[in-house]
Amino acid sequence: MTRIDAKFAELNAAGKKAFVTYVMAGDPDYETSLEVVKGLPGAGVDIIELGLPFTDPMADGPTIQLAGQRALDGGMTLEKTLQLAADFRKEDDTTPIVLMGYYNPIYNRGVDKFLEDAKAAGIDGLIVVDLPPEEDEELCIPAQKAGLNFIRLATPTTDDARLPKVLQNTSGFVYYVSITGITGAAEAEAGDVGPEVARIKAATDLPIIVGFGINTPEKAENIASISDGAVVGSAIVSQIASGKSPDEVLAFVKSLADGAHKG
Repeated sequence: MTRIDAKFAELNAAGKKAFVTYVMAGDPDYETSLEVVKGLPGAGVDIIELGLPFTDPMADGPTIQLAGQRALDGGMTLEKTLQLAADFRKEDDTTPIVLMGYYNPIYNRGVDKFLEDAKAAGIDGLIVVDLPPEEDEELCIPAQKAGLNFIRLATPTTDDARLPKVLQNTSGFVYYVSITGITGAAEAEAGDVGPEVARIKAATDLPIIVGFGINTPEKAENIASISDGAVVGSAIVSQIASGKSPDEVLAFVKSLADGAHKG
Protein backbone atom coordinates (compact mmCIF):
# COMPACT_ATOMS: atom_id res chain seq x y z
CA MET A 1 0.00 0.00 0.00
CA THR A 2 1.40 3.39 -1.03
CA ARG A 3 0.97 6.59 0.96
CA ILE A 4 -1.73 7.54 -1.57
CA ASP A 5 -3.69 4.33 -0.94
CA ALA A 6 -3.30 4.81 2.82
CA LYS A 7 -4.52 8.41 2.62
CA PHE A 8 -7.69 7.46 0.76
CA ALA A 9 -8.35 4.63 3.22
CA GLU A 10 -7.99 7.14 6.06
CA LEU A 11 -10.30 9.66 4.36
CA ASN A 12 -12.91 7.01 3.58
CA ALA A 13 -12.90 5.84 7.19
CA ALA A 14 -13.51 9.44 8.30
CA GLY A 15 -16.17 10.06 5.64
CA LYS A 16 -14.12 12.91 4.17
CA LYS A 17 -13.30 14.02 0.64
CA ALA A 18 -9.73 14.62 -0.47
CA PHE A 19 -8.22 18.03 -1.01
CA VAL A 20 -5.27 18.00 -3.41
CA THR A 21 -3.07 20.97 -4.28
CA TYR A 22 -0.64 21.64 -7.09
CA VAL A 23 2.38 23.90 -6.69
CA MET A 24 5.35 24.33 -8.99
CA ALA A 25 8.62 23.18 -7.44
CA GLY A 26 11.04 26.10 -7.13
CA ASP A 27 8.50 28.88 -7.70
CA PRO A 28 9.47 31.64 -7.06
CA ASP A 29 12.64 30.18 -5.54
CA TYR A 30 13.70 27.00 -3.76
CA GLU A 31 13.40 28.19 -0.18
CA THR A 32 10.03 29.89 -0.59
CA SER A 33 8.68 26.90 -2.48
CA LEU A 34 9.86 24.51 0.22
CA GLU A 35 8.28 26.68 2.93
CA VAL A 36 4.93 26.60 1.12
CA VAL A 37 5.10 22.85 0.50
CA LYS A 38 5.99 22.16 4.13
CA GLY A 39 2.98 24.21 5.23
CA LEU A 40 0.42 22.52 2.98
CA PRO A 41 -0.50 19.58 5.27
CA GLY A 42 -1.12 21.97 8.17
CA ALA A 43 -3.42 23.98 5.89
CA GLY A 44 -5.58 20.91 5.31
CA VAL A 45 -3.99 19.45 2.18
CA ASP A 46 -4.33 15.67 1.88
CA ILE A 47 -2.17 15.07 -1.20
CA ILE A 48 0.49 17.34 -2.73
CA GLU A 49 1.04 17.52 -6.47
CA LEU A 50 4.54 18.85 -7.05
CA GLY A 51 5.05 20.37 -10.47
CA LEU A 52 8.24 19.49 -12.32
CA PRO A 53 9.36 22.61 -14.24
CA PHE A 54 9.56 22.08 -17.99
CA THR A 55 10.12 24.39 -20.94
CA ASP A 56 7.14 23.21 -23.02
CA PRO A 57 4.18 22.51 -20.68
CA MET A 58 1.53 21.83 -23.32
CA ALA A 59 -1.39 21.09 -20.97
CA ASP A 60 -0.86 24.18 -18.81
CA GLY A 61 -2.26 27.64 -19.12
CA PRO A 62 -0.31 30.90 -18.72
CA THR A 63 -0.37 30.86 -14.90
CA ILE A 64 1.44 27.54 -14.57
CA GLN A 65 3.59 28.14 -17.65
CA LEU A 66 4.92 31.30 -16.03
CA ALA A 67 5.46 29.50 -12.72
CA GLY A 68 7.56 26.91 -14.52
CA GLN A 69 9.52 29.65 -16.24
CA ARG A 70 10.19 31.43 -12.94
CA ALA A 71 11.41 28.17 -11.44
CA LEU A 72 13.64 27.40 -14.42
CA ASP A 73 15.03 30.94 -14.40
CA GLY A 74 15.87 30.40 -10.73
CA GLY A 75 17.90 27.30 -11.58
CA MET A 76 15.31 24.63 -10.74
CA THR A 77 15.99 21.19 -12.19
CA LEU A 78 14.66 17.65 -11.86
CA GLU A 79 17.48 17.00 -9.40
CA LYS A 80 16.46 19.96 -7.23
CA THR A 81 12.78 19.01 -7.47
CA LEU A 82 13.58 15.59 -6.03
CA GLN A 83 15.72 17.29 -3.37
CA LEU A 84 12.78 19.49 -2.42
CA ALA A 85 10.65 16.36 -1.94
CA ALA A 86 13.42 14.80 0.16
CA ASP A 87 13.68 17.96 2.29
CA PHE A 88 9.91 17.85 2.86
CA ARG A 89 10.16 14.20 3.88
CA LYS A 90 12.58 15.08 6.70
CA GLU A 91 9.58 16.43 8.63
CA ASP A 92 6.62 14.61 7.07
CA ASP A 93 6.62 10.92 6.26
CA THR A 94 2.89 10.50 5.70
CA THR A 95 1.54 13.13 3.27
CA PRO A 96 1.56 11.71 -0.26
CA ILE A 97 3.52 13.53 -2.96
CA VAL A 98 2.63 13.14 -6.63
CA LEU A 99 5.20 14.43 -9.12
CA MET A 100 3.35 16.02 -12.04
CA GLY A 101 4.99 16.99 -15.28
CA TYR A 102 6.20 15.88 -18.69
CA TYR A 103 8.26 12.96 -19.88
CA ASN A 104 11.25 14.74 -21.43
CA PRO A 105 13.20 15.44 -18.17
CA ILE A 106 12.51 11.88 -16.97
CA TYR A 107 13.62 10.37 -20.28
CA ASN A 108 16.73 12.54 -20.21
CA ARG A 109 17.64 11.24 -16.76
CA GLY A 110 16.86 7.62 -17.68
CA VAL A 111 13.77 5.81 -16.44
CA ASP A 112 15.52 3.37 -14.10
CA LYS A 113 17.66 6.09 -12.52
CA PHE A 114 14.69 8.42 -12.22
CA LEU A 115 12.49 5.83 -10.52
CA GLU A 116 15.23 4.89 -8.08
CA ASP A 117 15.85 8.53 -7.20
CA ALA A 118 12.12 9.41 -7.01
CA LYS A 119 11.47 6.53 -4.65
CA ALA A 120 14.43 7.54 -2.48
CA ALA A 121 13.18 11.15 -2.38
CA GLY A 122 9.77 10.07 -1.09
CA ILE A 123 7.69 10.47 -4.25
CA ASP A 124 4.55 8.31 -4.15
CA GLY A 125 3.00 8.74 -7.58
CA LEU A 126 3.46 10.20 -11.04
CA ILE A 127 1.26 12.16 -13.41
CA VAL A 128 3.02 12.42 -16.76
CA VAL A 129 0.55 14.13 -19.03
CA ASP A 130 2.21 13.47 -22.39
CA LEU A 131 2.52 9.67 -22.06
CA PRO A 132 -0.68 7.99 -23.31
CA PRO A 133 -1.64 4.41 -22.37
CA GLU A 134 -0.08 3.16 -25.60
CA GLU A 135 3.29 4.05 -24.07
CA ASP A 136 2.76 2.21 -20.75
CA GLU A 137 5.87 0.06 -21.20
CA GLU A 138 7.93 3.28 -21.29
CA LEU A 139 7.30 4.49 -17.73
CA CYS A 140 3.93 3.44 -16.30
CA ILE A 141 4.64 -0.26 -15.84
CA PRO A 142 8.23 0.24 -14.57
CA ALA A 143 6.87 2.84 -12.12
CA GLN A 144 4.25 0.44 -10.79
CA LYS A 145 6.90 -2.25 -10.37
CA ALA A 146 9.00 0.26 -8.41
CA GLY A 147 6.09 0.85 -6.02
CA LEU A 148 4.91 4.19 -7.41
CA ASN A 149 1.31 4.90 -8.38
CA PHE A 150 0.82 5.99 -11.99
CA ILE A 151 -2.13 8.35 -12.13
CA ARG A 152 -3.91 8.88 -15.42
CA LEU A 153 -6.03 11.79 -16.59
CA ALA A 154 -9.54 11.28 -17.96
CA THR A 155 -11.23 14.19 -19.72
CA PRO A 156 -14.64 15.21 -21.11
CA THR A 157 -13.48 13.73 -24.45
CA THR A 158 -12.58 10.32 -22.96
CA ASP A 159 -15.52 8.34 -24.37
CA ASP A 160 -16.72 4.88 -23.35
CA ALA A 161 -14.58 3.24 -26.03
CA ARG A 162 -11.40 4.94 -24.77
CA LEU A 163 -12.04 4.80 -21.01
CA PRO A 164 -11.03 1.13 -20.43
CA LYS A 165 -7.65 1.82 -22.05
CA VAL A 166 -7.12 4.89 -19.86
CA LEU A 167 -7.97 2.92 -16.72
CA GLN A 168 -6.00 -0.19 -17.62
CA ASN A 169 -2.79 0.45 -15.67
CA THR A 170 -3.90 3.44 -13.59
CA SER A 171 -3.47 3.30 -9.81
CA GLY A 172 -3.78 5.61 -6.82
CA PHE A 173 -6.63 7.68 -8.22
CA VAL A 174 -8.08 8.91 -11.50
CA TYR A 175 -7.62 12.61 -12.18
CA TYR A 176 -10.69 13.87 -14.01
CA VAL A 177 -10.01 17.03 -15.99
CA SER A 178 -13.27 18.95 -15.65
CA ILE A 179 -12.94 21.15 -18.73
CA THR A 180 -11.71 20.89 -22.29
CA GLY A 181 -8.58 23.01 -22.60
CA ILE A 182 -5.64 24.09 -20.52
CA THR A 183 -5.30 24.72 -16.79
CA GLY A 184 -6.89 27.92 -15.53
CA ALA A 185 -8.89 28.41 -18.73
CA ALA A 186 -12.44 27.98 -17.45
CA GLU A 187 -14.43 27.17 -14.34
CA ALA A 188 -15.58 23.68 -13.43
CA GLU A 189 -19.34 23.20 -13.07
CA ALA A 190 -20.63 20.46 -10.78
CA GLY A 191 -23.67 19.93 -13.00
CA ASP A 192 -21.44 19.06 -15.93
CA VAL A 193 -18.88 17.10 -13.94
CA GLY A 194 -21.24 14.94 -11.86
CA PRO A 195 -22.48 12.66 -14.66
CA GLU A 196 -18.95 12.19 -15.96
CA VAL A 197 -17.65 11.21 -12.51
CA ALA A 198 -20.52 8.71 -12.21
CA ARG A 199 -19.66 7.27 -15.62
CA ILE A 200 -16.02 6.74 -14.66
CA LYS A 201 -16.95 5.36 -11.24
CA ALA A 202 -19.00 2.68 -12.97
CA ALA A 203 -15.80 1.49 -14.64
CA THR A 204 -13.30 1.59 -11.74
CA ASP A 205 -13.01 1.26 -7.97
CA LEU A 206 -10.34 3.97 -7.86
CA PRO A 207 -11.14 7.37 -6.30
CA ILE A 208 -12.05 10.07 -8.83
CA ILE A 209 -10.44 13.43 -8.07
CA VAL A 210 -11.52 16.44 -10.12
CA GLY A 211 -9.20 19.25 -11.19
CA PHE A 212 -8.93 22.25 -13.56
CA GLY A 213 -11.22 25.24 -13.08
CA ILE A 214 -11.57 25.15 -9.27
CA ASN A 215 -10.60 28.47 -7.72
CA THR A 216 -12.81 29.24 -4.70
CA PRO A 217 -13.82 27.45 -1.48
CA GLU A 218 -17.40 27.26 -2.80
CA LYS A 219 -16.27 25.67 -6.05
CA ALA A 220 -14.07 23.20 -4.15
CA GLU A 221 -17.05 22.24 -1.98
CA ASN A 222 -19.37 21.82 -4.96
CA ILE A 223 -16.92 19.67 -6.91
CA ALA A 224 -15.95 17.56 -3.89
CA SER A 225 -19.64 16.89 -3.23
CA ILE A 226 -19.99 15.00 -6.54
CA SER A 227 -16.57 13.29 -6.55
CA ASP A 228 -13.96 11.88 -4.17
CA GLY A 229 -12.13 15.18 -3.93
CA ALA A 230 -10.91 18.33 -5.63
CA VAL A 231 -7.59 19.59 -6.99
CA VAL A 232 -6.62 23.26 -6.99
CA GLY A 233 -3.53 24.47 -8.82
CA SER A 234 -3.66 27.71 -10.83
CA ALA A 235 -5.50 29.66 -8.12
CA ILE A 236 -2.74 28.83 -5.61
CA VAL A 237 0.05 29.45 -8.10
CA SER A 238 -1.52 32.86 -8.82
CA GLN A 239 -1.22 33.75 -5.14
CA ILE A 240 2.48 32.88 -5.23
CA ALA A 241 2.94 34.86 -8.46
CA SER A 242 1.37 37.95 -6.92
CA GLY A 243 4.08 38.01 -4.27
CA LYS A 244 1.98 36.83 -1.33
CA SER A 245 3.99 35.52 1.61
CA PRO A 246 3.95 31.78 2.36
CA ASP A 247 1.64 32.46 5.34
CA GLU A 248 -0.80 34.34 3.10
CA VAL A 249 -0.69 31.60 0.47
CA LEU A 250 -1.32 28.94 3.11
CA ALA A 251 -4.26 30.89 4.57
CA PHE A 252 -5.82 30.86 1.10
CA VAL A 253 -5.11 27.15 0.78
CA LYS A 254 -6.81 26.51 4.12
CA SER A 255 -9.97 28.27 2.93
CA LEU A 256 -10.03 25.99 -0.12
CA ALA A 257 -9.36 22.89 2.01
CA ASP A 258 -12.20 23.81 4.36
CA GLY A 259 -14.50 24.07 1.34
CA ALA A 260 -13.43 20.74 -0.15
CA HIS A 261 -13.77 18.96 3.17
CA LYS A 262 -17.41 20.10 3.42
CA GLY A 263 -18.13 18.41 0.09
